[in-house]
Amino acid sequence: MPGQSRFHELEPLLERVRKPIQYVGGELNSTVKDWNVGGFGPDGAELTVRWALMYPDAYEVGVPNQGMMILYEVLNERPDTLAERTYAVWADLEAELRASGLPQLTVDAHRAIGDFDLFGISFSTELGYTNLLTALDLAGIPLHAADRADDHPIVIAGGHAAFNPEPIADFIDAAIVGDGEEAVLAVTDIVAEFKAEGSPGGRDELLMRLARTGGVYVPAFYDVDYLPDGRIKRVAPNRSGVPWRVAKHTVMDLDAWPYPKQPLVPLAESVHERMSVEIFRGCTRGCRFCQAGMITRPVRERSITGIGEMVERGLAATGFEEVGLLSLSSADHSEIAGITKGLADRYEGTNTGLSLPSTRVDAFNIDLANELTRNGRRSGLTFAPEGGSERIRKVINKMVSEEDLIRTVAAAYGAGWRQVKLYFMCGLPTETDEDVLQIAELAKRVIETGREVSGRKDIRCTVSIGGFIPKAHTPFQWAAQLGAEETDARLEKLRQAIRSDREFGRSIGFRYHDGKPGIVEGLLSRGDRRVGRVIEAVWRDGGRFDGWSEHFSYERWMACAGPALEPFGVDVDWYTTREREESEVLPWDHIDSGLDKEWLWQDWLDALDETEVDDCRWTPCFDCGVCPQMGTEIEIGPTGKTLLPLTVIRPESAQFAPAGQ
Repeated sequence: MPGQSRFHELEPLLERVRKPIQYVGGELNSTVKDWNVGGFGPDGAELTVRWALMYPDAYEVGVPNQGMMILYEVLNERPDTLAERTYAVWADLEAELRASGLPQLTVDAHRAIGDFDLFGISFSTELGYTNLLTALDLAGIPLHAADRADDHPIVIAGGHAAFNPEPIADFIDAAIVGDGEEAVLAVTDIVAEFKAEGSPGGRDELLMRLARTGGVYVPAFYDVDYLPDGRIKRVAPNRSGVPWRVAKHTVMDLDAWPYPKQPLVPLAESVHERMSVEIFRGCTRGCRFCQAGMITRPVRERSITGIGEMVERGLAATGFEEVGLLSLSSADHSEIAGITKGLADRYEGTNTGLSLPSTRVDAFNIDLANELTRNGRRSGLTFAPEGGSERIRKVINKMVSEEDLIRTVAAAYGAGWRQVKLYFMCGLPTETDEDVLQIAELAKRVIETGREVSGRKDIRCTVSIGGFIPKAHTPFQWAAQLGAEETDARLEKLRQAIRSDREFGRSIGFRYHDGKPGIVEGLLSRGDRRVGRVIEAVWRDGGRFDGWSEHFSYERWMACAGPALEPFGVDVDWYTTREREESEVLPWDHIDSGLDKEWLWQDWLDALDETEVDDCRWTPCFDCGVCPQMGTEIEIGPTGKTLLPLTVIRPESAQFAPAGQ
């Protein structure tokens, strides 16, 4: 029967695979509901809406993902809805499942994915696309949406990569862009009503109801026409009632959505062993390479009291000893000083540490850093100048000067830090060898400054380099990507420049990725529907876990891309290293992120002119289009509130404190 646990079939297979614990479920704060939790209507119609949620990577990467954790909890709070999780299975279990005829299962109640009404996949990166195909195939769901019947789940993509869903348009039934909390509930309402009516019109009617909302993209309801030279002529609806553009979803009041309330505590080791709170969403710093900052506008802060309550509840529910204060630029929160001091005061002596992700150079100060480390271990600091030279930082609108960086690291080294990590990108628009070689000079100044202010020789600086990949809905969506060989040659010159310095070279660590994975990601990030053939060919040739260097094969991708794209008269270079013109129809133009395309083009021209643009949080509006188009506005503090009167925990009294304090 549908919805039955298949664990008795899975269990014998687990002794033959590595890390079997990642497939057994039962984590603290996980949820298992009755299959028919919603009951039945008067005519016997099922009233339960069932979601299978997938993060298309290994359990250890997917289980701490905030987005998926939030949706899992939001859906399971509904009395008529159940949501269960699944993750990409490693090759050993995939082989065992195929040999035994067992489908892909959820980790919560070990139910077959194919039994659910909806199969939602959250893509934070395009390199998870082949894992989607593995999951579909293992679940017994036809790879192509056009081949699915009424009894197959509706396959819905979300996450940042869904802002250009075209490369996977053949494989998904729908895509939701933007914030998911309200969106999944709206979809659930539509499915619930549809089921209560007896599912009239079947799959096609349900997809039509979703598409008519204007907030769900159904690729099958749009046709793509091409010009003779391979460019897109237009993307147009192929039936009435379907909108020309599909809008993103934006949650405005984050305090009204204090999720996750009961964060999952994994049984197996994961990449983040901490309890995390998203302190604000969105960013208007205007870094031109940053898709996340562009597509999540406007800035919406969670209040200082809301953050305090989430931390208190989350720590009580999990037992974690580290709290991550997450956002795209956490130190930019208008009340970050009060947040960090209040939390450090409350948990002083309890071994509860605080952490921020990579911190902007111009937002860092020693007071903030000291609060973050007061109850925890003093580790290294990470800063992201992104560009090696002043010139290239103007191009990308990263308004951080070399003196800003030196002043910041001097303060850090002088206050006792010994290790600083600097993150840069290679291959940025207009970049030259000299721009990249400036990274070596900057790192040497950092070491020299650290030795000077600390009086010590054991100062370290790690330079980490990532390849620039143009992304949809950014000013750089028109830019040419640097080829893999050119990237590697430029990075080799930088490596030699660092290593050749006898005085500072040994104190500078150098980590980088070669240019090949970036080309594949670039193909997927700006691809159109024709790229779906490449993804399928790579998957059929054994492509899995392409985000993992040990599983990624550039040769496989290139060997598959040639024959797949040749009939269309395009190739990988056409998608990656080619610069677009203003008039070109881009594959994602019918996905409305709120950003005005003319504004993005002007910002691209400003980049070429090395013109910087301020953060609109503190200056007049720059007319990017998001607020008027989406009916939103920037929401920032300060609120004037503090974390008190919530109880301050002291070590001598902690053992007597009431639960949750």
